[in-house]
Amino acid sequence: MIDPTLIHYSFAFCASHVHGNRPDGNGTVTVEETDKFEEIKERLRVLLEYQITHFRYCFPFGRPDQALKAALSLLERVLMKDIATPIPQEEVFSTIEKCLKNAALVNYEQVSTYAKIEESLNSIDLPPERRLEDVIHLAELCIDVLQQNDEHHAEAFAWFSDLLIEHAELFWSLYAVDMDAALEAQPQDTWDSFPLFQLLNDYIRSDPNLNGGRFHQHLRDTFASQVIRYVDLMESSIAQSIHKGFEKERWQPEGNGTPTSEEIFWKLDALQSFIRELHWPDEEFARHLDHRLKQMAADMVESCVNRTMKAFECWIKKGRTTTDYRVPSEICVMFNVLNDARNQSLKLCPPNRDQETYQYHTQIESVIQGENKKMVNELVTKLTQVLRNVLDKLARYDEGTFFASILSFTNPGMELADAYAEFICDNLEDITARTHDDQFLLCLYEAWYTSNMNLLCDWLSDRMEIQLHIYQLNTLLRITKKMYTDMELHCVAEKILNSRTYETIKQRLQVEEATASVMQGEGKIVYNGFSKKNDSDDEDDD
Repeated sequence: MIDPTLIHYSFAFCASHVHGNRPDGNGTVTVEETDKFEEIKERLRVLLEYQITHFRYCFPFGRPDQALKAALSLLERVLMKDIATPIPQEEVFSTIEKCLKNAALVNYEQVSTYAKIEESLNSIDLPPERRLEDVIHLAELCIDVLQQNDEHHAEAFAWFSDLLIEHAELFWSLYAVDMDAALEAQPQDTWDSFPLFQLLNDYIRSDPNLNGGRFHQHLRDTFASQVIRYVDLMESSIAQSIHKGFEKERWQPEGNGTPTSEEIFWKLDALQSFIRELHWPDEEFARHLDHRLKQMAADMVESCVNRTMKAFECWIKKGRTTTDYRVPSEICVMFNVLNDARNQSLKLCPPNRDQETYQYHTQIESVIQGENKKMVNELVTKLTQVLRNVLDKLARYDEGTFFASILSFTNPGMELADAYAEFICDNLEDITARTHDDQFLLCLYEAWYTSNMNLLCDWLSDRMEIQLHIYQLNTLLRITKKMYTDMELHCVAEKILNSRTYETIKQRLQVEEATASVMQGEGKIVYNGFSKKNDSDDEDDD
């Protein structure tokens, strides 16, 4: 290849001779020389247009250095009618535009031939998956070509940057034909083509010249229907997972909830991550997708919560309310599902700045809080009923009743009090070990303790006019102390523990204990929380 700078100097010398622009002002040129010059000038124009059209191969990687820029400058001089008359820029731009349009075709033909894309698309026996792989590979090659152009040749075309952008758009339009053919061959409801969209979109959106251009818009229009279809099918799939999964759910712990809840929340998160990683180019459509996915997540989380509550209603009715009752592990798993639903809702449908337009987070948060409160209330009611049944048994010893006169001849032990103490201890340990949310546990224990104390206070208030039987007193002392100490160990606040209700119960039991001690001498009071036993009691216990 002849150095374009040398050609430029030679052409300038010849042009000066032909057009009479000699330094001394004198010169003679023959008609033969003029005709020969015009012939050479035309051949040089053709050569330069060929070099610019094949700039990737005539000036590979921008070598020789500045050669392409010199060729462009020489072409502009060759197009001049004479040395003194400059050529209009429109004519120069028109010539360069023609060259770059042809360059787009040449470059794409070279790349597609290397990738053997024609053989792939025209082959009848080739499976659709292989065609898609070939088109993705071709896209990677096309991206490499344009990146090399930007890196090695863009500087030379600095005065013609708009034409170079048009060259890239035309290059991609040629690729779009093969891309569309490969996509049409794909079976319906297949999502293997999304990596192609991600590859092309990530490249184009990083290029400010191509971002939002013709090919980018074509790419967006081509894949928009597939994205909508994919979201529709995923929504249907998640809904079926909720329906079928909770029908067969055995409420065994897995992860932060159950196998069904884990699958549902994973699918919702995977769907949102997938759509987010598409980086959809149209802002309005991207906002629509974001809103739809968050609304879908809110609906699915709410459906998950409702199905969990439906199962909870069935499980809470099981089991007799005796001191043998233990909260089933399945109920604790349901607590965890609701807790995980709340945590997932913060991630899947977080609070939006425009809460007046999109209130899905506020709605689902309200639903979860309501169901959480309902769970606590119903479980507390169930657990409090056990104490109510214990108190009903103690009521048989009420002074003045028929059973009291019969039972006064018996010497009951502390089996009932011990059974209830074991009931409290076991349930607290089981619930704490199986439930993940400390805040929920604290709320549950506070409600349970408060409900028990209110029940005890009411029961004692109904007996203000009568003295408690020694068995009633011993049992109540044991139960009250056990509830207080165990709840204290499980972090119930001191303000809740030492409530007015508790103080009222404590004062009443202290009065009853003192009265019983006076009336029975060294009566045996097994509880030593409000007043201590004497040494003889300890010896008797031994």
